[in-house]
Amino acid sequence: MKLFADKIVRITAYSAGILSLLVSCGETVQESDGYPAEPLPLSEVSITGGFWAPILDTARMNTLPHILRFCEETGRIHNFAIAAGLSSGEHRGERYNDSDLFKAIEGSAYHLRNAEDKILESYIDSLIMLIAAAQEEDGYIYTPRTIDPETDVPGAGRKRWEDVWISHELYNAGHLYEAAVAYYEATGKRALLEVALKNAGLVKSVFNEDGLKLAPGHPEIEIGLVKLFNLTGDSVYLEQARFFLDQRGKEADREPVPAGTRFDIYNEPSYLQHHLPVREQKEAVGHAVRAMYLYSGMTDVGFYCSDTALMERTVDVWNDIVSSKMYITGGVGASHRGESFSDPYVLPNKTAYCETCAAAGNIFWNHRMFSRTTETKYLDVLETTLYNGLLSGVSLDGRRFFYPNPLESEGDYERSEWFGCACCPGNVARVIPSIPGYIYSKNDYTLFVNLFVESEATTSFYGKEFRIRQETNYPWDGKVRLTILNEKPVRIKIRIRIPGWWRSKGFLPGDLYPYTEYEWERTTVYVNGRKAKYGFTSFVELDKKWKNGDVIEFEFPIKPKLVKADERVEADRGKMALVRGPLVYAAEGIDNGGTVQNIMLSEEQPFTDEFSPSLLNGITVIRSAEFMAIPYYAWANRGPTDMRVWMPLKD
Repeated sequence: MKLFADKIVRITAYSAGILSLLVSCGETVQESDGYPAEPLPLSEVSITGGFWAPILDTARMNTLPHILRFCEETGRIHNFAIAAGLSSGEHRGERYNDSDLFKAIEGSAYHLRNAEDKILESYIDSLIMLIAAAQEEDGYIYTPRTIDPETDVPGAGRKRWEDVWISHELYNAGHLYEAAVAYYEATGKRALLEVALKNAGLVKSVFNEDGLKLAPGHPEIEIGLVKLFNLTGDSVYLEQARFFLDQRGKEADREPVPAGTRFDIYNEPSYLQHHLPVREQKEAVGHAVRAMYLYSGMTDVGFYCSDTALMERTVDVWNDIVSSKMYITGGVGASHRGESFSDPYVLPNKTAYCETCAAAGNIFWNHRMFSRTTETKYLDVLETTLYNGLLSGVSLDGRRFFYPNPLESEGDYERSEWFGCACCPGNVARVIPSIPGYIYSKNDYTLFVNLFVESEATTSFYGKEFRIRQETNYPWDGKVRLTILNEKPVRIKIRIRIPGWWRSKGFLPGDLYPYTEYEWERTTVYVNGRKAKYGFTSFVELDKKWKNGDVIEFEFPIKPKLVKADERVEADRGKMALVRGPLVYAAEGIDNGGTVQNIMLSEEQPFTDEFSPSLLNGITVIRSAEFMAIPYYAWANRGPTDMRVWMPLKD
């Protein structure tokens, strides 16, 4: 934390004279009604141990300071000081770099909701003063143009809103809104929220039926606008998000980008999900991160506006992805060209793109889909993506990152400290500390146990406090113990998710990755030592008056399993992958005589699994007589080495 203390003085010096921005305006904010399964807020959940506690600690102590340091060293913070007139110089970096700082602030807010940290909070307060000072009088905030109104930053356009397909002005604004809401909820401070609300007012005055009828090239502002709506209860923000969605698929008066430039892919409407109106889009196409953010916005707006067509399209697109366009890791986006989806079943391994940001977006979207429907298949995708596609994007020490996440390597691919386009580190920084918010959900009469994470939660039903403690070593083993801790009895339903990797015929929803051998038994659940009856196949539902000391116990058998891919996936034909519980496994050359090129699998092959506490921060390894495999998320942490997830069948 020395980084934060060292920088407070310098950044506060930039911001002399604007300390009043940190004073609350005294207004009361109202929350809107939420989803049928509303996540418990981070302030009600704490991760107490197990698999995730050290990862959150690493994110707080290593990842966040690392990212903030690079935001300073690369000029991202200084850009705001220049825009505010508090320093001099030219804009440094890309047109979307403002968003990296906003994401770091959002991640900081989640850490602050998990645990008090006055040094971090003071540091973020000083950054917020800079951001507020950089905002123009009418609410516009975009450092490339504020620093130089005739900016020549590539892709930024020559004037405001000239080409929102490329400029990322609205994309940056969306991340500003998300950060502002998160920081207000964590600290009660309104300074950044006021910046966001002022900017949103400007956006509404510009983009409307009588003004510019355009959609942003990179969806994100829709998500941020809905968060402003949820916080304030003001439907103007929801309607603005809907307006942007409604502009997609319409003809726009804009000049094509000259061929042969770095931006010419923007001429392809499908790259931007602009090929059809959103209520006609049934297949996932184009840039995968943009798609995940767009579908998240469609899910939100569809629900809150009771827009049946929008809700139906999100289901159609989700089915398209899980049936033919998703990797076994939960990764999406197969092609390096345009960081995009490929045709159905085109899922190469060595050249898989699977951007870390797309994994983050997949988590955001599937959480919304579950919250809207309470169907566990969406949690199955979320869990797989979290443990594999997202977690692989950061090194075990929290300071190095993958941009693409391939499923095969010849030993020439390693994580990097930073990127010129640093969207992926920022997404890691905000997803990991937000994990407590994915563990439990609730409605008026039901508590949902979504993920198996050692944790405690304190919430309320019917005005009565309800506390629950979860003890588990998941994903290394499948034993879970839930203990009720509330002082007074409360009658509610507790719905416990039965994970799809256990109850289904395949590793993921759909038929893309079936197990070579299907075995399933009804999970036995004990309440206070007695077998409980329950009526759901994807949830265990328990309905009783819960009192202090009640205990729920169950176990999902976790052992190695072999998976095949649909025969139409040419890259995986004649191959198998190895999974264990929610984890995908990979073989690395460093564990297998220097190379994985000779490893072959057979359906009759016996496997053993054992926990190795000293290896890669503690993992369960899978062995046979011929090879050893580790969890995919942990690969590339021991220097260059080749790797495979899909291995040929022994003929």
